[in-house]
Amino acid sequence: MTNQKIKIMILSGTREQGKNMFAVDVDGQIFVMDAGLKYPDSSLFGIDVVIPDMEFFAEYGDKVSGIFLTHGHADSIGALPYILRKYDIDVFGSELTIALAKIEVKRENKKLDNKLFHVIDQDSEIEFKSATVSFFHTTHSIPDSLGIVVHTSEGQIVYTGDFKFDPSAAPNYRTDMDRLAKIGLDNVLALLSDSSNAEAWFPSASEQSIEKYVTDVFRNAKGRIIVAAKASNLNRVQEVINAAHKTGRRVLLTGRDLAKIVRTSMKLGYLDIPDGLLMRVKDLKTTPDEKTVILETGRMGEPLNSLQKMANKRHSMIKIHKGDLVFIATTPSHSVETMVAQTSDMVYKAGGTVIELGRNKHTSGHATGRDLQLLIDTLKPKFLFPVIGDYRLMEIHKKLAVAVGMKKDSVYLSQNGESYLYDPKRDSFFLSDPVPGEDIMIDGSGVGDVGNIVLRDREILSDDGIFIAVVTIDRKKKKIIAQPQVTSRGFVYIKANHKLMHDSIEVIRTAINNNFEHKKFDWTELKQDIRGDLEKFLYKQTNRRPVVLPVVMEVNQNRHRAMQKKNAQNSEKKTNTKKTSKNNRTKEHKTVEKDK
Repeated sequence: MTNQKIKIMILSGTREQGKNMFAVDVDGQIFVMDAGLKYPDSSLFGIDVVIPDMEFFAEYGDKVSGIFLTHGHADSIGALPYILRKYDIDVFGSELTIALAKIEVKRENKKLDNKLFHVIDQDSEIEFKSATVSFFHTTHSIPDSLGIVVHTSEGQIVYTGDFKFDPSAAPNYRTDMDRLAKIGLDNVLALLSDSSNAEAWFPSASEQSIEKYVTDVFRNAKGRIIVAAKASNLNRVQEVINAAHKTGRRVLLTGRDLAKIVRTSMKLGYLDIPDGLLMRVKDLKTTPDEKTVILETGRMGEPLNSLQKMANKRHSMIKIHKGDLVFIATTPSHSVETMVAQTSDMVYKAGGTVIELGRNKHTSGHATGRDLQLLIDTLKPKFLFPVIGDYRLMEIHKKLAVAVGMKKDSVYLSQNGESYLYDPKRDSFFLSDPVPGEDIMIDGSGVGDVGNIVLRDREILSDDGIFIAVVTIDRKKKKIIAQPQVTSRGFVYIKANHKLMHDSIEVIRTAINNNFEHKKFDWTELKQDIRGDLEKFLYKQTNRRPVVLPVVMEVNQNRHRAMQKKNAQNSEKKTNTKKTSKNNRTKEHKTVEKDK
């Protein structure tokens, strides 16, 4: 194969954390790498999750040969349910990754087409018409993570997924350095590499040292231990189980996602849980506090939400009391640091104490700056695409690459929606036709039906509330039929602002009368005039901008009088009928008396 047309598509996952999805197009055959989601920040009011732009599959779905997954976390597999609802695309991943992907798809779609899922390992090589795809083991916080290699005539394109280096990691977690070295000897054209932890220069603590630390925490605790962790961090779950076993404690597993993940991982041999270690809720009453570990897990902030309920005595099963130790066994992202502080405060008020793993150990499932440089030095790529991380992290990644010998113009700081075509004559990539790269918001069962306008309205509602004006008019007679009614929610306390409400009614009257006098009647213009005048008035009076919702109803006066007359006649008939019925009953009663 020579002079293949090679294009790298940045679908999602750059200049942000999560929602990883990239693609390589080789002669019109597309290989998608990861299909993840991200959890919303506080600015996305009411949004459950955010996924990549599904329009890509509408445009290119018939050219996609497969989706290749690096690991079983939501940032890699979370968008699969929404893709597979409409498109039958083959999915490839390690045994555990595929098992977790099936759980994710079944939870959202209910039905599952097993024929689409294919289990591979690091020794697999899949030959397609235009390219061959192979894999290599990587280290992450979940076992059986894989990197992906797309072999083309112009060289290999390597995608790391989330990774780090830890020579002391357990076999299921360990990076295959020999395989990496072999890949590096065979012309790596481009490297798409994880940037999430690029600014960390000093090495992350080894998992062996973290397990020893967790065991020491358990050994020194006098009462119950309540552990907060992510359900998908199987490495941490195993360390908690090991520490509990070594210190003679039993473990209660709680959390929405944990049961299925633990059962699946145990069945496949990725979690080792000694017999008799796990207990049920009813065993809490009979197991001494000093022998109890409660492992609370979930997605992102869910363990912290549960801890807050426990501290406030609102949890259905567990309430934090004096002597409890809360062990936060994850390193929180910047977006949830405030929530961690609030949760800790609540725990202390409830009588417990808090230990945060992240404050005492530098731990991450992502490569440090030193790891990234080692990877570049091992693979020796011609070109680097920093991905998976905020822009500042991608910029740091670029500087790290330049420091180990790469040229500045060989590192591309891409963004979602960009497509890079390789030019073999110039031996460089250049921007090509863009690809769909917008965020798709998931709110409840709705996919993509919440856009920027809706989010803006939600933001305004959260800041200044809503102001509703209801008025009934007769447009033929150009007359207001009934007194306008106004109400609000989240704006002002109505009982304490009678004058504001009264004056706003006059604003509505004036706007309608002006519309009747100076314009040809138009429903849209009338509502716009009411909304505009009210917004100006309310801002002038309060310096607030609530969402103003005018509701204008129409009534025909002649029809209204006719209806009133008809109702009155019907009422009179009913009255006469009742009188007749009463008289008949009286006559019947008298007749009965006479017969007697």
